[in-house]
Amino acid sequence: KTGKIWLNKNLGASRVATSPTDEASYGDLYQWGRAADGHEKRNAVTTTTISKTTNPWHSYFICSDKSPWDWCEPQNDNLWQGVNGENNPCPKGYRIPTAAEWEAEMATWSSEGSQGAFNSPLKLPVAGFRNYSDGSLNTVGSHGNYWSSTVNGMNARNLYFYSSNATMDGNNRAYGSSVRCLKD
Repeated sequence: KTGKIWLNKNLGASRVATSPTDEASYGDLYQWGRAADGHEKRNAVTTTTISKTTNPWHSYFICSDKSPWDWCEPQNDNLWQGVNGENNPCPKGYRIPTAAEWEAEMATWSSEGSQGAFNSPLKLPVAGFRNYSDGSLNTVGSHGNYWSSTVNGMNARNLYFYSSNATMDGNNRAYGSSVRCLKD
């Protein structure tokens, strides 16, 4: 409804969502700023070794138990900025949306919360998230968490919704959340 062209499904999903809880539409869960290197798979093995580079060269989901709760030290705010972002996981010509672009989409929804997210042209499912501290899967089937490219201090902004509410929130960058790409 905003005139923007979005990818029709979450990165890693095998199809467009047929319902909010369509498991085949959930897709992968990315740590903010990481490339598609295997860490995003829901069953990726975890490690507590923080990467010292922006490309860890392994497929482990990196758990973090201390500030700034990121998979990479030092933090790098530029990894997902635009189609030429260093670790942009989106297909060619696509990028991670900004928080403002998510907010514009939310403003067009017929209702707040997960039903409005699914009823929107984006058909957003409740894919849950992966916990930054232990790699566990949480709120799968009840909440949606979608990264934006917008950083906020040591956190990054994400679209967060559940049954009755939708908002832009800030999350630790080591969280694993859904990615929906936007055509540049």
